[in-house]
Amino acid sequence: MDLIDFARYFGALALVLGLLGFAWLATRKYGLPGFVKGQMTRRLSVVETLMIGPRHKLLLLRRDGTEHLVLIRPQGANVVEGSIDAAHLLAQSGDAA
Repeated sequence: MDLIDFARYFGALALVLGLLGFAWLATRKYGLPGFVKGQMTRRLSVVETLMIGPRHKLLLLRRDGTEHLVLIRPQGANVVEGSIDAAHLLAQSGDAA
């Protein structure tokens, strides 16, 4: 086997890997029914976290424009404050600045 054969094998491998990568990107973007879902808008996000003790954590979660303050502890999770209007708070902080 000479150098031309190695170049041909390497070129074929690069072509196959490139086609696989393109197919993977296409399925992530557009999705295939029953196989891979396309990208969708996320409704839930963690806005901020704060450790208040070695085993206690506060989380500020945002869901559909409302925020919820949740306390996580070893015994479980509790909602400290729910249904905080995130749009209203953002407008107030914008006025203060």
